[in-house]
Amino acid sequence: MPIKSRVRDGVTILDLNGKIGDTALRQAIHEALGAGAAKILLNFSGVAVNGWPEIGALVEAYTVATNRGAKLKIANLPPGINDDILYVTQLITIFDVFDSEDEAVKSFA
Repeated sequence: MPIKSRVRDGVTILDLNGKIGDTALRQAIHEALGAGAAKILLNFSGVAVNGWPEIGALVEAYTVATNRGAKLKIANLPPGINDDILYVTQLITIFDVFDSEDEAVKSFA
């Protein structure tokens, strides 16, 4: 399973692993929100640069979460995504991105 869900300190963490498709990410976000999650962290620690979800899925996840009153943050992005894609697209100004899960979870407080 490419996405596993767990809760830590009131934050729903979606652990992304391997090659993640945009459909899987959309489904995981909708399931988390449907279960009442108000704080969602996308943990990319298990994703290779060539296995990241489409940018559109990330933007949709952010939009859906925000429209439902939830906060969505990102941790452990592979360097190719963080340095290239998010900066080139200027999405780094929209997403809260953290280097570690611990740092991201603490930021929700």
